Amino acid sequence: MTAHDTVVLDGQHLPLETIEAIAAGGARVEISREARERVAAARACVERQFDAGAIIYGVTTGFGRMANVVIERADALDLQRNLVRSHAAGTGEPLSEAHVRAAGVLRVSSLAAGHSGVKLATLDLLAELLNRGVTPVVPCQGSVGASGDLAPLAHMTLTLMGEGEAFYRGERLLSSEALRRAGLQPIELAAKEGLSLINGTEVMTGIAALALLRAERLLAAADVIGAISLEAFLGTDAVFDRRINALRPHPGQAKVADNLRALLHDSEIMRSHRDCGRVQDPYSFRCISVVHGAARDSAAHTRSVLEIEAISVTDNPLIFPEDDEFLTGANFHGQPVGVACDSLKAAMVGVASISERRSYLLLNAEERGLPLFLSRRPGLESGLMIAQYTAAALVSESKGLAFPSSVDSIPTSAGQEDHVSMGTIAARTFDRILDNLEGALACELLCALAATDFRRPLRSGAGTQAAYDIARARIAPLSGDRVHAPDIVAGRELIASAALADAAERAAGCDLRRVT
Repeated sequence: MTAHDTVVLDGQHLPLETIEAIAAGGARVEISREARERVAAARACVERQFDAGAIIYGVTTGFGRMANVVIERADALDLQRNLVRSHAAGTGEPLSEAHVRAAGVLRVSSLAAGHSGVKLATLDLLAELLNRGVTPVVPCQGSVGASGDLAPLAHMTLTLMGEGEAFYRGERLLSSEALRRAGLQPIELAAKEGLSLINGTEVMTGIAALALLRAERLLAAADVIGAISLEAFLGTDAVFDRRINALRPHPGQAKVADNLRALLHDSEIMRSHRDCGRVQDPYSFRCISVVHGAARDSAAHTRSVLEIEAISVTDNPLIFPEDDEFLTGANFHGQPVGVACDSLKAAMVGVASISERRSYLLLNAEERGLPLFLSRRPGLESGLMIAQYTAAALVSESKGLAFPSSVDSIPTSAGQEDHVSMGTIAARTFDRILDNLEGALACELLCALAATDFRRPLRSGAGTQAAYDIARARIAPLSGDRVHAPDIVAGRELIASAALADAAERAAGCDLRRVT
C-alpha cells in the first residue's frame, strides 16, 4: 500500500500490514457504512440510558476507586473533560509519529466495532487526524498497561479537544494550531466519550505491531547474513539437511534450514572444502537453524496474539446495543500483549547474541585461513576488531532490556487496579531490542563481507552472492583501516529497508519473509 491507497476500516478486520501501511506508509482511512451504523446504534444506547438516569460506570460515576461516587447528570461533560486532562500525565520523550499513528489506527478500528458509544463525529475526527497528518504528541512513559494505556491515550485525546500538542508537517505545535492548519475543528466530549477514548490497549498494540513486522524483516536478514558468515568461515552446511531437522520438527527450525540451503545453493566456496576433514563447527554456526528458528516460532505466536488484539474492543464499560446493556469487564488489561512481547524480545536477544558470536569467530579464524581481525596488515591495522566490540555492547544492553516486563506489577488507583501488565513497557523494550539487533547484524555483515573477500575468486551461493553484490555496492571493500561507523549505518539501512534480504530472496528463489 502507498499514500495514494485508501483502507476501509470496519472494526472487524485489521491485518498488521494494514496498520503499518497507514501508520508509516500514509495510506488513508475510511469508515465502512456498516461500522457507522453500529457506532450510531451504540451512541443511541448511551444517550437513552443516560436520559433514563441509569447508573453507568464512568458515565454517571467516578473512576477507579471512585467508581461508587455518583456524578450529577449536569456534570457529565465536565466529568469527561476532567478525566482526559487529569490522566494526561505522561513523561519522557515523545513516541515516534509512526507509533502514535499505529495507536490511532487501532483506536479508530476498535471504536468502529460499535461497542464503545462515541459519537460519529468523534470517530470521523480521529480518522481525519490520520488522513491529514495531525499526530498528537504522546510522552513515551506513564502507562502501566491496565486500564490499558490511560496516560498516552489521554494525551492523544487532548488533541481531539484542541488541547495539548501535535506534530503537523514536521512542526511541533499546539493542538489547536495543528488542527487549524489541517482544516479541522476540535470536538466537545459527550457522556462516555472520554472514557472510551483513553481506555484500551491501542498504544502497546500499535508499538508491538510495528515492531513485530520489523522483527520478521530482521529474521530474514539474519538468515542471509548468517549464511554469508558460514560460507566465509568455511563452515559446513550439512546441519541444514532436511533429514536432521525432520527429527525435531519445530516449524521455525525447518524453515531456517530450508532458507540456508537455498541461499548457499551452488556455492563454489562451499564446494572448495567439502573434503577438508572438519566434521563440526562452533555452535554459533552449527545451531543457526535452531536459534533463528526458535525466534521465528516465537514471532509466529506473537503475530497470532497481535492479530487478535488488533480486532479487539478493549475499553470499558462495553455497550451491547442489541441488548440495551452496558457490561463492565477487563478487556483493557494488557497481559496478552505484554507476555507475547516479552517472549519474543528474549528470543530476538538470542538472535543478536549468536550473530555477535559469529562476528567474533570470523575475526579470530586464522586456522580457517583468515587473518586476525580480517586486517590486510595485522598489527599495523586493526581491521574490524572494534566492530565486534560494538556488537558485544549492543547484545549486553539488550540482555538488560530483555527482563520480562509483564512479571512486574505495582498496584494503582488506591488498590482498585491491583494487578497491572506493564504491557506498554514490554512493547517499548521489544522495539529497543530490535534497534540493537539491527546494529549487531550490521556489524556481522561487515565482518562477513570482509571475510568473503578473502575467498575470492570463488563465487558465493545463489542467495549469498546476490546479497554480497548489493551490500558491496553500498559498502566498499576493506583495503585498510577507516572509520567504520558509516559502514555500520549503511549496513543497517540495507537490513532495515529489506534490500539485502529481498536481493537474496529473488536470487535464491525462496520466501525468507515467511516466518515458518
